[in-house]
Amino acid sequence: MPTRAPIDYYEVLGLSRSASEQEVKSAYRKMALKHHPDRNPGNKEAEERFKEAAEAYSVLGDPEKRRRYDAYGHAGLGGAGFDPTIFADFGDILGDFFGFGDLFGRRRGGPRRGSDLRYNLELSFEEAAFGTETHIQIPRAETCSTCQGTGSAPGTSPVTCQACGGAGQVTFQQGFFSVARTCGRCGGAGRIITSQCKDCRGQGQIAVERKLQIKIPPGVDGGSQLRIAGEGEPGASGGPPGDLYVVLRVQEHPFFRREGTSLFCDVPISLTQAALGTTLEVPTLGGGGAAKVTVPEGSQSGATFRVRGQGVPHLGSRGRGDLHVTVRVAVPTKLSAEQRRLLEQLAKTLPTPSLDDKDRSFFGKVKDILG
Repeated sequence: MPTRAPIDYYEVLGLSRSASEQEVKSAYRKMALKHHPDRNPGNKEAEERFKEAAEAYSVLGDPEKRRRYDAYGHAGLGGAGFDPTIFADFGDILGDFFGFGDLFGRRRGGPRRGSDLRYNLELSFEEAAFGTETHIQIPRAETCSTCQGTGSAPGTSPVTCQACGGAGQVTFQQGFFSVARTCGRCGGAGRIITSQCKDCRGQGQIAVERKLQIKIPPGVDGGSQLRIAGEGEPGASGGPPGDLYVVLRVQEHPFFRREGTSLFCDVPISLTQAALGTTLEVPTLGGGGAAKVTVPEGSQSGATFRVRGQGVPHLGSRGRGDLHVTVRVAVPTKLSAEQRRLLEQLAKTLPTPSLDDKDRSFFGKVKDILG
């Protein structure tokens, strides 16, 4: 019998030799879906292309085999080319696409991990900064206490499915390999419930409201999520439970803004305070009293002053960020006659800013722009 000529694995998958691992996987998946025997019944050419794609991926999808193949070609594989277990990487994708319960021999009726749950929790600005403890109500499914999760009425037990012999699958020949389909009678469980539990109606699980106490650490921010292991949906057939992810949303603060562990706030000051200088008492987050901020004379609107250690606590470590106080000069919109007279007198004694005033950076920039 003539032997088949060696095939170029890169050419089979339509790849360059510099293709990444993800590109190799993607190319194989496309080829497998396109040439699968179920989509091309009776087409021997498609069947052969499907087999070639699987063989190519069994080599290029394995870093060590790919290294040897790149260096020595087929001779470097030492006869270890095709590995049928390589199908497992895309078992779920191909199985779902073609309607098979499982293409590659894995039992669907075995233990399965429970689903993860998500809970959105809203915190106040202070709770996120300094941490808190709270209770949450989680609606979820739990193992039925009446039947202990079997789904059968007390005193009865599920029986082995006669159609699949308890395997949860029936196997048949499809082209050049065997295909396992989920058993249509037991749904892949491998067992059949003859007398359902009245509390869970044969599901083995019931819907409950579970109350949990959770601790929010100091320093969390909006978008952070806390993982609480084992508090998701229970697993099936004795599988482990999933996890609960608490996603945090933080309310805005009427005075402070936050960036990481830094806090920012704007404080209005008068014209005279800016010109003569002043000492401000600025509130701090958490009710720890006021922080004193010294504003030197001649301060401009928009000047920012830092107060160390009055920001948000560092998540998972000691210390706090800083508070940044920006002063905004408030120009009065209404003046009494006496105030106007005094300001007019003051104006006569003050120099008028001009574009030639080199001491004023703002006007210097304007002059540069205008040329």
